[in-house]
Amino acid sequence: MLENHSVEATEERNSRKQPLDDPSVQEILSDVDVVIVARGKKRREIAASDVTLDHLKGPTGNYRAPMVRSGGRLLVGFHPETLEEFLAG
Repeated sequence: MLENHSVEATEERNSRKQPLDDPSVQEILSDVDVVIVARGKKRREIAASDVTLDHLKGPTGNYRAPMVRSGGRLLVGFHPETLEEFLAG
């Protein structure tokens, strides 16, 4: 999907082998303005200043994947249409 939008990943991480910890996620949040959380077919856009770590976690307590950052936006969770829109700009 990234290839379709001429997007290159600058960092890739396997969330099972290297799970994110709270300080790492807080650092990511400090660098963005808007967070888009995809849960199933639902999508929620939240100002980064209003996001809690629980917004970004799934039912198991782990962070949702993928996390994709582009400029001041962060997409958390997988929903094909939302990811397509996010990558398009």
